[in-house]
Amino acid sequence: MSPSASAPRYTVPGLGLDEGRQVIDLLTLRLHALNDLALTLKHIHWNVVGPHFIAVHEMLDPQTAAVREMADSAAERISALGGEPHGTPGALVAERTWDDYSVGRADAIAHLGALDLVYTGIIEDHRRAVQEAGGIDPITEDLLIEHLRGLEQFQWFVRAHLESGSGSLSNAGATTEEQAARRAAPQKAAAKRTPAKKTALPPAAKKTVKRAAKKTTASKRTTR
Repeated sequence: MSPSASAPRYTVPGLGLDEGRQVIDLLTLRLHALNDLALTLKHIHWNVVGPHFIAVHEMLDPQTAAVREMADSAAERISALGGEPHGTPGALVAERTWDDYSVGRADAIAHLGALDLVYTGIIEDHRRAVQEAGGIDPITEDLLIEHLRGLEQFQWFVRAHLESGSGSLSNAGATTEEQAARRAAPQKAAAKRTPAKKTALPPAAKKTVKRAAKKTTASKRTTR
């Protein structure tokens, strides 16, 4: 049971108190994940830069609003089950099983590469919660499935910026947000200038060059 959850004194008709508590525990972590995602989306919204700035900046606000609605529905379901939803930052940080989003000010496409991993994590956890809830409470199962419809669509929007014409993702194989950001970001590094190599002259040629240099220097000295 999560630290902030307590055994309910009542729950919805048709569920026992132990079953209600199991569903509350499931929804508590989903609530934290959704609140965290909404904050992460806003963080990215504020920190994107580059030529794709406005497209990504404006794409994320509707996603943020929708995710906040998902969090609200999860919290209200916890209350309906007789539980106490905790939406404070302290509860989120204390009970979550993941770290903060790790990319700061960066190219918009780099952020999308990292955000794709964020969506993958929350979708996988939501799917596991759907399976667990399905054997206990079909109402909560249906609620989480509805969340998944939106979350998977939002990930599709993100991946459309990362997908090539052949259908591969630029951040494929990345296991961390930083790695995904590096793989997704366009290469902007300027080509390094390689100094020209000096061509080695044979000894006879070197003597000829030195004699010519001496003659030039002597002529300069006599010229006013």
